[in-house]
Amino acid sequence: MGGMKNYLTKEGLERVKKELEKLREQRSILLNGSGPRAFRFGEIDAEYFAFREDLERIEERIAELENVLENYELIKTPPKEEQNKIHLGATVLIEMDGEIEEFTIVSKAEADAVERKISDQSPIGKVLLGKKVGEEVRVQTPMINHVCRILKIRYGDN
Repeated sequence: MGGMKNYLTKEGLERVKKELEKLREQRSILLNGSGPRAFRFGEIDAEYFAFREDLERIEERIAELENVLENYELIKTPPKEEQNKIHLGATVLIEMDGEIEEFTIVSKAEADAVERKISDQSPIGKVLLGKKVGEEVRVQTPMINHVCRILKIRYGDN
């Protein structure tokens, strides 16, 4: 897991820190509470297994987030002369199959479909990086084959 850079926006960094804090609190509550006993009436208690699964899931996510924080770099707005190209942190407006879509290109650590943040490692993220307004790109995977036209690129508040 370690070593790979995790590029984050300022908002993404804050979100990771808050999630980590919340998970540590949850872990503390689980460990300091009166957790279920492993054995009850000579049998292993199912409630204990659920408790262990919850704790393992929390521990795994804590480790992931700690790794992100140990290996992160903030996404910086590119210099003015480079803002006509798509880089990490760009909010992009595209036309795809007659539909207008807008999303922000972020790293895998921050990607969130609900918030319209797509990974630079996703099929569409990969082909858009470095492209300019007016260019068309083809997004191809075994499941999709789309042509996208870049309509607008913006960074931060511009």
